Amino acid sequence: MVTPGPAGSAAPNVPPAPAGEGFGELRSGNLGVRIATTDHEVEAAQALRYRVFYEEMGAHPDAQTRMLLRDRDEYDAVADHLLVVDHALGPGPEGVVGTYRLIRAEAAAQLGRFYSADEYDISPLTRFPGRLLELGRSCVDARYRDRAAMQLLWRGIAAYVFANGIDLMFGCASMPGTDPDALAVELTYLYHHHLAPPEIRPRALAHRYVDMRRMDPALFDARRALASLPPLIKGYLRLGGFVGDGAVIDRQFNTIDVAVVVKTDLVTEKYYRHYEREQHG
Repeated sequence: MVTPGPAGSAAPNVPPAPAGEGFGELRSGNLGVRIATTDHEVEAAQALRYRVFYEEMGAHPDAQTRMLLRDRDEYDAVADHLLVVDHALGPGPEGVVGTYRLIRAEAAAQLGRFYSADEYDISPLTRFPGRLLELGRSCVDARYRDRAAMQLLWRGIAAYVFANGIDLMFGCASMPGTDPDALAVELTYLYHHHLAPPEIRPRALAHRYVDMRRMDPALFDARRALASLPPLIKGYLRLGGFVGDGAVIDRQFNTIDVAVVVKTDLVTEKYYRHYEREQHG
């Protein structure tokens, strides 16, 4: 479950953005999900990202990344970092087994851009009359890729969206490999069944644009195509998510990316019902 996208150099001179509203910690057995509160916890998330993206998924590190064994860039300083923590390992950095990077519009403004703008024209999103949240750098330790950890990540995102009044969330989601024809079924399915409405449709930048229409959609079974998608993308679609126009090949991370857009109505509605149950028994 990964959404890496292109790496950049760390930017220690970028001041941290004011943190978004937290939600405490949600627990499921030994596992908990919450926002990182210390630099050491952020570094643990970066180390997990390195292990998953570079050691496991075959991304190509630059010299600094290889030396530090950390996946990090300038956006880390302004983002909130969602963590899944295994309390059996410890309550702090030692227990970090999952992560998701959350960048609110206020945080992106400190750098003058959203991360996804390196791959997509996101002007339809920045014109959206509501609060935006960019999602990215999602990964879970291989030992924890089960239903419990992934459900906790989604619960954490829902709680964060609810607490911060987010109206639209978006980001780049990745599929393994750099040959779009090897993903012809998946890309064609996404384009024909889940293309975003024009008013919220990102489009891959012209110099990076890869047409998602790789084959005749009548030649494959849509249900099987949906089943073959990575769990993260399926999760977005279950929330009523859409994809943008065009895929992008990321050779550094050995992936093909698609832009994903989710209006948060369903997210906040489900979380509100859960919150009400918790408050009123």
